[in-house]
Amino acid sequence: MSAPVISVRDLRVSFGRGASLIHAVDGVSFEVAEGEVFGLVGESGCGKSTILRAISGLNTEWTGSATIAGRPVAHRRDPAMARIVQMVFQDPYGSLHPKHTVETALMEPIRIHGLDNGARRIDRVLTEVGLSPAFRYRYPHQLSGGQRQRVAIARALILEPRVLLLDEPTSALDVSVQAEILNLLSDIKRMENLTYVLVSHDFGVIAHMCDRVAVMNHGVMLEELTVEDLMQGRMRHDYTRELYEASAGYSRRLETRADEADVAA
Repeated sequence: MSAPVISVRDLRVSFGRGASLIHAVDGVSFEVAEGEVFGLVGESGCGKSTILRAISGLNTEWTGSATIAGRPVAHRRDPAMARIVQMVFQDPYGSLHPKHTVETALMEPIRIHGLDNGARRIDRVLTEVGLSPAFRYRYPHQLSGGQRQRVAIARALILEPRVLLLDEPTSALDVSVQAEILNLLSDIKRMENLTYVLVSHDFGVIAHMCDRVAVMNHGVMLEELTVEDLMQGRMRHDYTRELYEASAGYSRRLETRADEADVAA
């Protein structure tokens, strides 16, 4: 069996001190195989986004160990690691500079890492996310929410990483647009053989995207299970069952929208 692309051991992240100390992530461990989509699901504040910020290098105050593609994750962001793992954030409105064109946003990582053929790379990733190269001259206010998130995905892809960390990538979008973005991410993963870690509070997103899922509550990973086991109700913890049943109606609506968007495409 090949080594996992992502390995996290006893990850712990705390905020505050004394009586105000909060254990946001408390001893979490998991592995993700190459080409897998691994989901982290739970209510807001359960620690799932904090995990992504730690292993991406955006949060430096953590303990434990993590490796991505065989490289230890440093506590401060490593430029070489940025070529391997990139992150897509929740808010497509806040993740793009309002006074920078799409071209400027996409060219920045190219310049930082000293890559050549910048114009060609930009045209390629814009096409890959379903936008024409003409979008490079637009500003964020000239884009819809879905188009902004496509640009954010393009920016994550511009360095040709092996791993994408997806932090609620569709939660700020309309349901119909959510389905389009989820299908786009599925297509990109298949074409580029990427590995995803997807954070969500929505089981509809998890069911549509993931192979396995870990359920988080108060910083602790309660259980890991396959999406098939999840959909069949084969979970061990009552919390997982309650969370899943609360999300079931919305999950069915999203899955229907995603299937319709896939057929239309």
